Amino acid sequence: MGGEPRGPVIGLVLHPTRPVGGSVATVVAAARERSARVLAREADRDRVLAGVEVVPDERFAAEVDGLIALGGDGTILGAMRLVADRVVPVLGVNHGNLGFLAEVHPAELPSALARLAAGDFTIEWHAALQVSADGAALGMRSGFNDVVLGRASRGGAVSLDLTINGLRYGYYRADAVVVATPTGSTAYNHAAGGPVLSPSSSALVITPVAPMSGIGRSVVLGAADRVRLDVAADSAPINVDVDGTPAGELGRGDRLTATMRPEAGQVVRLSGGEHASRSRVKLSLLDLPLRPDQLLELVPPELRRDAEAAAGHIQALDRPEGPASGP
Repeated sequence: MGGEPRGPVIGLVLHPTRPVGGSVATVVAAARERSARVLAREADRDRVLAGVEVVPDERFAAEVDGLIALGGDGTILGAMRLVADRVVPVLGVNHGNLGFLAEVHPAELPSALARLAAGDFTIEWHAALQVSADGAALGMRSGFNDVVLGRASRGGAVSLDLTINGLRYGYYRADAVVVATPTGSTAYNHAAGGPVLSPSSSALVITPVAPMSGIGRSVVLGAADRVRLDVAADSAPINVDVDGTPAGELGRGDRLTATMRPEAGQVVRLSGGEHASRSRVKLSLLDLPLRPDQLLELVPPELRRDAEAAAGHIQALDRPEGPASGP
């Protein structure tokens, strides 16, 4: 005999320090109404409520039907990495600061959960970098933002030979080298002077940080290109970070390989247009400024009408009076 139908299994991924208890309680209450299970990882045992089942990371990744990430973009990226081998949707709730991935604010979470339960959402696919290294204890890693090869100390420089699809193209000598996805192009890559890639593009970008010699500008490559970076004999020791998380070290003679995996992660989108508008504001704060009329387009219509009425009233008050009429 078959058992009762299994309810959905929701996984919670929490920001390590920010207070997210209110959002946890909202998720638990919604799950109780819909006979859903809520799982959390051992790392978050002390920060979850009754009704949340704490399981090892392996079970967590194997059993969840979807994840709710409570934090900023870093928390969402971490959630996507947890299920990179078994892709499930991730809803980001913004408990952070300037985020490009999170769409929902904590006050909007109850309505967002209702729309999820009704199937009223779309999926935004994200590519990841698959990274491995020969001669180093790096293993295979997935990065949805970027891979950074930076010098381990203040002395010396990172010295790397670039090979693309088996052909050598030059070398880098710099403080660091960033390999970024379109999602990660607005992070360290952008801070280092690299281009912002459209989220819809099938591309990756390599940008040197404070280049001293060799390749001094960003290189944009296709998603099918295979990137290899060999540590040269004159290189300082190198630390490798994947999505801002330490992943290992490289020494002279070691080799790192990076390839793109096009559909490696899913982010839940409830309102693609509204999210795009918010992203335009955030990009303008970085280095893609908008004209005043373009900024006005991002203001909600009701607020825009109030602002225009107030501006018209001020202009009327400031308008000089005409000459006094004679007798």
